[in-house]
Amino acid sequence: MFSRNRRIRKNKKIDKQQQIENRQIPLSSDLNQNVQGIRSIYENCSDVVFRSFFIGGIRKAFLIYIEGLCNTEEMDASVLTPLMDESAGNHAFHELLEKKITVTKVEEVNTVSDCIKYLSMGSPVLLVENESEGFAFGLAKWEKRSVEEPSAESVIRGPREGFTESLGVNTSLLRRRIRSPQLKIKPMRIGRYTQTEIILAFMDGIADPTLIEEITKRMKRIDIDGILESGYIEEMIEDNPYSPFPQILNTERPDVAVSSLLEGKVVILVDGTPFALVAPTTLYSLLQSSEDYYQRFIISTAIRWLRFVFVVISLLLPSLYVAVLTFHHEMIPTTLFLSMASSREQVPFPALIEALIMEITFEALREAGIRLPKQVGSAVSIVGALVIGQSAVQAGIVSAPMVMVVAITGIASFTIPRYTAGVALRMLRFPMIFLAGSLGLMGVMLGIIFILIHLCTIRSFGVPYLTPMAPMKFRDIKDVLIRAPLWKLNTRPHLTGQYNKYRQAPNQKPDLGKGGE
Repeated sequence: MFSRNRRIRKNKKIDKQQQIENRQIPLSSDLNQNVQGIRSIYENCSDVVFRSFFIGGIRKAFLIYIEGLCNTEEMDASVLTPLMDESAGNHAFHELLEKKITVTKVEEVNTVSDCIKYLSMGSPVLLVENESEGFAFGLAKWEKRSVEEPSAESVIRGPREGFTESLGVNTSLLRRRIRSPQLKIKPMRIGRYTQTEIILAFMDGIADPTLIEEITKRMKRIDIDGILESGYIEEMIEDNPYSPFPQILNTERPDVAVSSLLEGKVVILVDGTPFALVAPTTLYSLLQSSEDYYQRFIISTAIRWLRFVFVVISLLLPSLYVAVLTFHHEMIPTTLFLSMASSREQVPFPALIEALIMEITFEALREAGIRLPKQVGSAVSIVGALVIGQSAVQAGIVSAPMVMVVAITGIASFTIPRYTAGVALRMLRFPMIFLAGSLGLMGVMLGIIFILIHLCTIRSFGVPYLTPMAPMKFRDIKDVLIRAPLWKLNTRPHLTGQYNKYRQAPNQKPDLGKGGE
């Protein structure tokens, strides 16, 4: 009986495979055969409409479309009405397309697989009696979100536009900013069932052809049921999948994507998600904000240094507190140590457990604030932190200095512009606390050394993760440790082998004397 069931399942699998392969057969001149072939593929699909009619009252035809994916009003006005007119019977089929059909985009289809492809994209397909070819009309239309400001990458000064889930809208946002034909859009489809449309955008003459070839090769090797978000692509093509640090930058902002394109990077857009991927990337790119280039360079440099300081605080402050309080009392001034000792007098836990309790509680409150509805999320997280922190101190579970340390650490983590980079530091904070509670400052130093060694070994599509600091490239440091004036940023960052070096003409510094001449 079990053998018979296995044979039945095997036969069904073979039949299904044959059905998939049969989609590659060309269309025949028998209209009924073509329609039956498509009907069998879309069996039990009530949203697929087969509209039969006669062209000029003479030749039978079928217009096939998926309800909800195409513009039916435009289809009625531009396709059905002119074809069903009696005068249409006096013209040959190809003449009808030139003289009667008022649709801008018309594609010829010659196989069943072509019909399936265009139908899934929302384009109606026309099949006509005694014709071995059909035509797909570019009348796709579905509901989409309007262009809004990205909530996760808000700025004080800068554009307020963000990517949407529509691939056509996203490419248009890039084209609005880069009006040169050197912006190339390379399409591909990934996903056995979803057939998700994906676009590789790059600047011809600026991006290294080897980089484009490598990204294309990695994308083509992906064989998966479906791509629902750009995170699927990111996880499939990154160099070091076990690293907590992101090796591909994701952004909702078109201006960030455009600036990356002008630096010679590649932007990956995925249909159905507002997050674009930028490759390659470095650690310092994750710590930079687009607003750094919209403000005066002195302010941007000061904010960038403040950000670097808070990145270190976000990673090391709890572990340093635990290490000093557990093993290195002599490093604390006497007055401060007596104050901390009195606040910890009723606390039953060692500093390590105390830090873990507060860190886990803080992370839980932050996650709860994200997942709750927007109307109550921020209130719950703020009120919860205040109430729980104060109650924990009064109950003697944690000390007041520990609450301050965790609060400062949380504030510091919010200064990191990229959420994925902040998550990586939040994950590393816990092993650093364990090392500090076990080995003191020696454990903290070991943790820092391990992290630096790991960062030195990471590459993003062949680009060292700590570029331009390791390996050292003095020309590119002017946009890392500081934000030099725009008229000083005359060269692009050297990421890969071939690159277009200069991005502006020399002598762009403002000169009142020359301007007045």
